Amino acid sequence: MAKLAVNEIQELARQMVRDNPDGIRFKQLVWAIEQANPETPRNRIWASVQALSRKLPDKEIVKPSPGLYAVAAVVPMPPSAEPSRSRVPAKVKEEDFYQPFADYLENELEEATAAIALGGAGLQKKWGTPDVVGVYKPLASHRIKFDLEIIAAEIKIDPQTPVVAFGQAAAYRLFAAKSYIVMPASVSEDDYSRLEALCMLFGIGLVMFDTKIDEPDFRIRVRAQRFSPDMFYVNEFAERVYRIDPAMFDKLFG
Repeated sequence: MAKLAVNEIQELARQMVRDNPDGIRFKQLVWAIEQANPETPRNRIWASVQALSRKLPDKEIVKPSPGLYAVAAVVPMPPSAEPSRSRVPAKVKEEDFYQPFADYLENELEEATAAIALGGAGLQKKWGTPDVVGVYKPLASHRIKFDLEIIAAEIKIDPQTPVVAFGQAAAYRLFAAKSYIVMPASVSEDDYSRLEALCMLFGIGLVMFDTKIDEPDFRIRVRAQRFSPDMFYVNEFAERVYRIDPAMFDKLFG
């Protein structure tokens, strides 16, 4: 197979973007061209795609977020033809992932000494009731003690709700030292890029997962930064937990 010229590489890149209406990232684009044209030097492919990106946006191809290439306009699909990636099986509920993420926060990330599923517990404050809450507190075996920290998480199974998830996770920073957004892997590339950038800017953690009850496969993308919460809201949150369920309070704060 003959080596591709620069204009041939760029036309191939454009065709690959057309074939991926949800968008395709720079590295994926380069890798796909490499696999299809092993005779063409990698440096030439890389440079050609970079040169193409400097010409964007144009009438056909745009970059809706850094590193993401997409077609400039997509004709809306009728509801019956919506891509399956935007759907979540009807039997799957957000609540199904609360305790699995609490376990992940405690046992895999090890950012919480104790973690529980809190969503739906009756705290009656939408912006002050995380789906999962954990605490990181000193144990008897710790030689150096430290102040207890609250970790909060907002979980969504609908890939169309990243803005709502971000707003709620940001609100939890009033009482939580760390706050996480947990989103399904089916979120669009554009939404993911924007959400990741926001999380990095505001110090909110980001975890992706598969909407499979048996194997959610939580994957950390952005580690939450530690902040000093407002102690008024820390105590207000703790009081609400205690009034609803003293046993839950003792598990977290006892």
